[in-house]
Amino acid sequence: MGLQQKGMHGTWASRWTFIMAATGSAVGLGNMWKFPYVAGNNGGGAFVLAYLACILLIGVPVMMAEVTIGRRGRQSPINSVRELVAESGANSAWRNLGWLGVLAGMLIISFYAVIAGWALDYIFAMASGELRGANGDAASAVFGNLLADPIRLIGWQTFFMILCVGVVVGGVKKGLGIAVEILMPLLFVMLFVLLGFSIFRGNFQAGWDFLFSFNLDALTGRGLLEAMGQAFFTLSIGMGAIMAYGAYMPQNANIGKTILTVAFFDSMVAIISGLVIFPIVFATPGLEPSAGPGLMFISLPVAFGSMPGGLLIGSAFFVLVTIAAWSSAISLLEPAVAWLIEAKNMTRVQANLLIAGGTWVLGLGSVFSFNIWSEATVAGFTFFDFLDFLTSNVMLPLSGLLIAIFVGYVMKEQFVDDEMQGTPPVVMQLWRFTLRYIAPIAISAVFVMGIYDKFFS
Repeated sequence: MGLQQKGMHGTWASRWTFIMAATGSAVGLGNMWKFPYVAGNNGGGAFVLAYLACILLIGVPVMMAEVTIGRRGRQSPINSVRELVAESGANSAWRNLGWLGVLAGMLIISFYAVIAGWALDYIFAMASGELRGANGDAASAVFGNLLADPIRLIGWQTFFMILCVGVVVGGVKKGLGIAVEILMPLLFVMLFVLLGFSIFRGNFQAGWDFLFSFNLDALTGRGLLEAMGQAFFTLSIGMGAIMAYGAYMPQNANIGKTILTVAFFDSMVAIISGLVIFPIVFATPGLEPSAGPGLMFISLPVAFGSMPGGLLIGSAFFVLVTIAAWSSAISLLEPAVAWLIEAKNMTRVQANLLIAGGTWVLGLGSVFSFNIWSEATVAGFTFFDFLDFLTSNVMLPLSGLLIAIFVGYVMKEQFVDDEMQGTPPVVMQLWRFTLRYIAPIAISAVFVMGIYDKFFS
């Protein structure tokens, strides 16, 4: 029996359902704050162009490779890789590639659910008026009080995991498919509503200049490496999610065109998020854009709290953030759930409860990292910091590198050609060249930069 016939989880209703699902997986918290800030501090428009080039040269080719593995195998990443390794006559050590992605996804969702819980809390903090007229100190105190309360954090973490299980337990068509067909259009509608508010109530010109002023001198070698890293991480490569979603992709869908569409939507969300956030920040005296949680959970609440109608729009913004996190998180649960169904003959309910329960318990370590375990560090890492570093700086780059090498060198070319039918020969040649030479070098550079920044800079 050919691998393509072994799928047991079903397929997406259409190519567009896959596009929405993959876009939902790719769009996450990083689109909302990391990309805009990094772009604004690395030459604006020059960085954006470099980022888009890296998307085309690194992100899209590797994402295509990951989908190729998934669609050829038609199973969970673990079993798809295992069977492709066997049928390609490759060294059995390559089987670990499937495990690496699935494990990375489980580790990520354990702390991702905690951060998503912050966004859930802030929906109600904004709507209740708690942040009306708050200055920087007051907003910092609200955020600090949230992090210091483990019971509150666990409550929101639990609620978010229940939301994820409620989707994944429904399966490919009745759960994941229906969810992304609702969540992704809603995300884009809310994004454009917020953009309208930013245009009319924010300092749109200042935000535009911060994000798009073309300053080539500010784009250093380090900035180019950050563009490569952002391009790689933004598409959810190496987490098992895209491979699992690829297993449900209709056979007649063109992989290259489909992934280009996903990359376009993902990049559009990142750019529009910058045009939403920074005009609002610049319209509020005394605020400066800052990276990470400080931008989303301190600066923005101050800005929203000082604007007419800002509390309502602020609540909508954190609903948007929650939707982005939710659509990403369900894609991280699915690979491990699919494997348990295949390998252990579990029902979807059983598999979901086991995986979600395990990641929820692991997530308690991240919850406690912000309060009762905040002083407990190893080599400078709290539990949360360690998981973040391990996944972002080690496991994901390594997984992406191995995906590029596996499809570029190890997987039978006939398998690849079967999945890439309809792709012009010149495009195939360019794609293979990128997988074999450009992507491995670029991903290795991102990997080395991440290690160097943590331990040697």
